[in-house]
Amino acid sequence: MENNDNRPALKIGMISLGCAKNQVDSELMLGKLNERGFETVVDAAEADVIIVNTCAFIEPAREEAINTILEMAEYKKENCKALIVAGCLAQRYAGDIRAELPEVDAVVGINSVAEIADVVERVLRRRDAEPVAELSDNYSAEYMNGPRVLSTPEGSAYLKIAEGCDNRCSFCAIPLIRGRMRSRRIEDIVTEAEKLAAEGVRELNVIAQDTTKYGRDLYGRPMLKELLEALENVDGVELIRLLYMYPDEISDELIETMARSVKIAHYIDLPLQHISDRLLKKMNRRGSSGQIREVIAKLKAAMPDAILRSSFIVGFPGETEADFEELMAFVDEFRFDRVGVFQYSPEEGTRAASMQDQIPDDVKQERYDRLYTLAQRISLERGRKRVGTVVPVITEDVSEDGIFYIGRSYAEAPDSDGKIYFTSEEPLAQGDIAKVEILIAEEYDLTGRAVGEPT
Repeated sequence: MENNDNRPALKIGMISLGCAKNQVDSELMLGKLNERGFETVVDAAEADVIIVNTCAFIEPAREEAINTILEMAEYKKENCKALIVAGCLAQRYAGDIRAELPEVDAVVGINSVAEIADVVERVLRRRDAEPVAELSDNYSAEYMNGPRVLSTPEGSAYLKIAEGCDNRCSFCAIPLIRGRMRSRRIEDIVTEAEKLAAEGVRELNVIAQDTTKYGRDLYGRPMLKELLEALENVDGVELIRLLYMYPDEISDELIETMARSVKIAHYIDLPLQHISDRLLKKMNRRGSSGQIREVIAKLKAAMPDAILRSSFIVGFPGETEADFEELMAFVDEFRFDRVGVFQYSPEEGTRAASMQDQIPDDVKQERYDRLYTLAQRISLERGRKRVGTVVPVITEDVSEDGIFYIGRSYAEAPDSDGKIYFTSEEPLAQGDIAKVEILIAEEYDLTGRAVGEPT
């Protein structure tokens, strides 16, 4: 594409860090830039403008963001004309970035995703070295209705149904960065899903900070069940996976909807963080240990083939050995298929950061190792139970040696879970769905062979 004056379109390189919600924002920015006539390139060395969409959730994420910014700044010594920092780091630390990283030409907050094309043009027009700042306080969900350039493998996409979070967990800075929860209208979400399906997307991964609270801010009550029923009617979509479900908002009606649907994946992602009632209270988490256990029991009874995933924090301030042993016993009892383990990290501005009973780093590491080892063993046991089964697998890639195709079934969420490696006598393209017999299980990945005709 060229501009009206016949000059070649300027090339944009996008580096997206952090979570899937941030990835959607990157795709929306690329959509706005392409709409304005800019060209997207994969290789940053070819870019005229580089955008780093950052994460600032925890300290390692901030370190990765800063290192990436400095790495991309090296390209300004060659062909790159501008370096822009967007996302959570820009939203929360704009002043620090402008003061300490002179290589940065603009900072763009999370509320200004839709303004990215204007920011790029302002940066390229400016005549001084003062960084451009686009940091709106106008919190809205409307920006998610814009065009997107998908960066996920063909056939799969994330569907972001809300922005921000109303949960005030004592350890989490997300509400401080992304603001209160803003749900999108059902009709807007369905319209996007229909557009994605028309582009060949078969798998929708529904995301928000808290998907089960979807609609409460907009409609006065949770509306996830109604949203799912509307998404089920979108032609072309074959699988809908829900991520980030909070147990206290999982109603019997929602469970029934998931269980009877032929499109909603029996994949249960519950970011529980802990099971000790004492710790849950200190974390300011909703619900109790008893309620969590009751909800999981209901989910498993309604969907015996359900894949159960959760994430847990070890070393939270005040966590005793008894609290940790209770968590270990809980994970062992409920046989989670997927477990993410994180060591507590004190975050600026959160209540937990100022709690007095902080846990030493060596204790955090020891508890992390024990829980991770347990989770790994259970994951292997659960994987071995799938040997001999045949599952539909969406093809995403080919191994470097060219022997195996790489894909996922309903049981593997993108980016966070393992993969299925499989052979096929029939050639497959990205996005094709193959029926795969599982032959070998490892801790996280599975190996199999395609049987029957792919679709």
